[in-house]
Amino acid sequence: METRNLRKTRTGVVISNKMDKTIVIASKFKEMHPIYGKFVQKTKKYHAHDENNEANVGDTVLIMETRPLSKTKRWRLVQIIEKAK
Repeated sequence: METRNLRKTRTGVVISNKMDKTIVIASKFKEMHPIYGKFVQKTKKYHAHDENNEANVGDTVLIMETRPLSKTKRWRLVQIIEKAK
């Protein structure tokens, strides 16, 4: 069985690319409130490895889980889905 296909993937928008070979992605998801039962939109930030510094702020990207690359980086850029306008 291929273990590469078992890795988690996330889609999100690049909110920062100021670091060298690193981007910060904001991924939105909906979660049900435990008491009120209403769906609340939440955001989680991921630090991802961008080897060629090709992603810019506002781009929609796909990231994949990988081995720890630093204290906070556990994701890497797979592809840029849509460029920012």
